[in-house]
Amino acid sequence: MKENIKFDMTVPCGNGLLNIRVGAIIMKKDKILMVANSKNPEYLYSVGGRIKFGETVEEAVIREVYEETGIQMEVDRLGFVHENYFYGDVDSNLGKLIYEISFFFYMKVPENFEPKNQTFAEDDHKKYLHWISLDSTVKYYPEFFKTELKHHQTAVKHFVTDGRNICTG
Repeated sequence: MKENIKFDMTVPCGNGLLNIRVGAIIMKKDKILMVANSKNPEYLYSVGGRIKFGETVEEAVIREVYEETGIQMEVDRLGFVHENYFYGDVDSNLGKLIYEISFFFYMKVPENFEPKNQTFAEDDHKKYLHWISLDSTVKYYPEFFKTELKHHQTAVKHFVTDGRNICTG
């Protein structure tokens, strides 16, 4: 089974794609650690990425946090499941309908946590880590973080974002 672990969980589905991904909720005081890239610096999103075939979601989020921050971190608990329909905006999936299922985990953040990596490269683009205040007017994704992360709850919440009716032209 381990020989397949290098393949991302992106599956062609007709003319579209199915993505299965994880996101890390890394909070320190009233800030969350987010990622931006050199191609779209105004687009901030959670630390995380696609699950690789053969991984559990918890293994995937631990791997992604380590790859992006350089720090080994443990999972605290699952916080959110997000179903998201949107149209691809990069060369490999431009205009394709994507159905993405994301699992967002609260991480056990060490008291003295500081990412070892502030930048890293992926898909030929440089990526940057940013601490964002929960009250910031900066737009970040998923959008429900702005309200949900202010109210600490133990229940897992489910969200659906449906961008199928948004014109891509």
